[in-house]
Amino acid sequence: MSGCHCNDTARTLSQAQDATRRRVLWTVLAINAALFIGEFSAGRWADSSALQADSLDSLGDAGVYALSLAVVGGSLRQRNGAAVVKGLLQGLFGLVVLAEVVRRLLFGAEPLAPLMAGAAAIALLANLTCFMLLMRFRGEDLNMRSVWLCSRNDLASNAGVIAAAGMVALTGRAWPDIAVGTLIAVLFLHTSWQVLREAWPGWRHPADSCPKETAP
Repeated sequence: MSGCHCNDTARTLSQAQDATRRRVLWTVLAINAALFIGEFSAGRWADSSALQADSLDSLGDAGVYALSLAVVGGSLRQRNGAAVVKGLLQGLFGLVVLAEVVRRLLFGAEPLAPLMAGAAAIALLANLTCFMLLMRFRGEDLNMRSVWLCSRNDLASNAGVIAAAGMVALTGRAWPDIAVGTLIAVLFLHTSWQVLREAWPGWRHPADSCPKETAP
């Protein structure tokens, strides 16, 4: 009887933890979806590679959080599979940002620095909120740790866009915006490699979590 009671207690605790994870993930998903719409619109208006790259980061994060929601409480292989998809998405967005940087090098004009800085500052505050909400999960499995990594990257991206806006305003040139856009792309690709390196083996060869029975 005591064994059954312990199992029931553990199951109840696990369900409560999963409910907390889902609540936090829904919150940060909504924040990042709103950020994508706002930042992408501002980035197009300001003709800023860095701001558009940052908006794609928010879109990628929203996708990452949706995937994490789908596998909360799932098997180890499901969680590693979700992490693989996240890694591939990060890599894809990195390539898209690099393509935008090349376009700006060939055809771009000086971006609107005040709009860049204002939009990035709002995004920084929003992503700081996400970062604080997700910090408690940074030591958990790869599924939850990967969402914290995304949030950490967001803060670096936002700070970079603000710095780029300041440099554009000081120099009157577009190169700081292009440089920060390139750095954000590199950050995407590095995160993609980091997540895939850890998630791929676990997805292809999941550890057997069930203890093997021994013959009497």
